[in-house]
Amino acid sequence: MEIKRSKSGQAMPKEVIVVNKDAFLPIHKTEIRWLGSASIMINSRGTTLMIDPLLEGFDMPLLFEMPILPQAVPHLDAVLITHIDNDHFSRPTCKDLLSVCEAYHAPYYVAEVMKEENIKGTGHAIHDSFKVKDIQVTLTPARHNWQNGSSKYQFREWKEEDYCGYWLDTADGTIWLPGDSKLMEEHLKMPEPDVILFDFSDNDWHITLDGAVLLANTYPNADLICIHWGSVDAPDMSPFNGDPESLIDKVIHPERIRVLAPGEAFTLTKKQVKK
Repeated sequence: MEIKRSKSGQAMPKEVIVVNKDAFLPIHKTEIRWLGSASIMINSRGTTLMIDPLLEGFDMPLLFEMPILPQAVPHLDAVLITHIDNDHFSRPTCKDLLSVCEAYHAPYYVAEVMKEENIKGTGHAIHDSFKVKDIQVTLTPARHNWQNGSSKYQFREWKEEDYCGYWLDTADGTIWLPGDSKLMEEHLKMPEPDVILFDFSDNDWHITLDGAVLLANTYPNADLICIHWGSVDAPDMSPFNGDPESLIDKVIHPERIRVLAPGEAFTLTKKQVKK
């Protein structure tokens, strides 16, 4: 696995690959790039989108420079946001992408908050579907309403539907991002995706390591692109401190664990069931 250790011992990527404008050009395949943290870029035959882009302005120190900054993005057909936390809804990033992004999508609550930044976001309910050109996008459920237990956030009731994952149907296969979430029963009853954008944070308001392994082994043919690890310099905070090596002896077909460098392209392919 292509990882190294920070000075404090955190697992982190060995390198960063700069994403240039060529990554946004029309192609005859679907490429997935992990950009660090929970940020994803997808180019599906020329349809380009980002999920939870955190490309600048985070309020905690990072372990590496982002592979692309907003001013270097030439065009996006959409930005998809899963929830309000600022490592997912990066207001600075979303604002600085306004001139090049055609549409913003999010759960209803996040879409309302986007108005505070003069971002015209389209809100959706869990299980709603919509199209980004030829990509079919469906919101999947998540359980991450941790704010209800914090006195700082008692200005509203935080509902499960304020948080989501995304299921993407492309011409080249299916991609599923469960999102920041406790493991839910519904997560174990999905069609088998070709790729899971895989949070394995050992944290009670995330999936936990045991939950991540159960999810991975429920879908034993899906490629697992590791996300939400090795990006934030926070060795004592479990949501940011996953170690891909902890998965190797627990996951069926461990060769499908994909530890990408930030900015590295992974080509989506439809799976044939392994015997």
